[in-house]
Amino acid sequence: MELKVNHQLDLNDWENFISNSPFNSPFQCPAFYTFINSLATYKAFVFSIVEQNNIQALCLVTIQKEKGIKGFFSKRAIIYGGPVFTENKEAADYLLKNISKNLKGVIYIETRNFYDYSGYKKVFELNGWQYEKYLNFHLDCSSEQIAQQNFNSNRKRQIKKAFSSGVELEEARSITEVEKYYQILYTLYKSKIKKPLPPLSFFEKFYESNLGKILLVKFKNKIIGGIVCPILKNQSIYEFYICGLDAEFKDQSPSVMATYAAIQYGFKNNLKRFDFMGAGKPDEDYGVRDFKAKFGGELVEHGRFVKINNKALYAIGKSALAFLKKTK
Repeated sequence: MELKVNHQLDLNDWENFISNSPFNSPFQCPAFYTFINSLATYKAFVFSIVEQNNIQALCLVTIQKEKGIKGFFSKRAIIYGGPVFTENKEAADYLLKNISKNLKGVIYIETRNFYDYSGYKKVFELNGWQYEKYLNFHLDCSSEQIAQQNFNSNRKRQIKKAFSSGVELEEARSITEVEKYYQILYTLYKSKIKKPLPPLSFFEKFYESNLGKILLVKFKNKIIGGIVCPILKNQSIYEFYICGLDAEFKDQSPSVMATYAAIQYGFKNNLKRFDFMGAGKPDEDYGVRDFKAKFGGELVEHGRFVKINNKALYAIGKSALAFLKKTK
């Protein structure tokens, strides 16, 4: 078996491998690699294991950190969607070993699984990764009828009322609109969510890419909410970043309508599933999970795997994040 990293990997082989895998996601494709590496504050690496000219395992890793001194306490590696494996467990093991070997400078490495990796749990554990339970919702959006039949009565009422009041759902049509969306998102993260948020350039570059869509909620020609949605062609649409001016526009329910915009895009464009990309840990109260649950869908627990490289800095980072949440 041979390790190939970054430019050593043939792009056509990469595309063909992930497109035929049950672990495929837009976060493991060449376009996402190019997108991440176009950003000043991010870096992406792709690791692949090749045997007899065939890829047996692949993983795109995103390196993130905050600006200034915060970067020392926040450098992390995120594997969105999870690695792309075959049934070759030996290749999976070799891939994980090489990821750890080449990413020693990060505090921790974390997979954010979109699929069931239980068949590979032992391989992860033998390589020093810990499994953490984490929930998510998958909603069937293959048709309008199927999608809406899952909504609870309150969601249906909110959507109907919002449309009746004049709410419109549209794709972002300019960088200016992306900037207005970001202003809402930035305020939300600063005042309530209090987690790291990518800079404006992240969203501008996403808009200019072919990775997905930025969908907006408008009322009287004013942007009042929106959602960033990576898309896996003919398969799934994902909730990446979402926001809404809910307090200012109660009758328009902008966060609800932003979610519905993605679901609507799904059934209008022959996509089968809307992936909420996370619903928190099962043993913790999580208001966002309650919000997402009202859209119906299947609650799944595909969890996350975490490899901690620096336990001291990892503990400091978790403590700092917990403190920020308490200061809301």
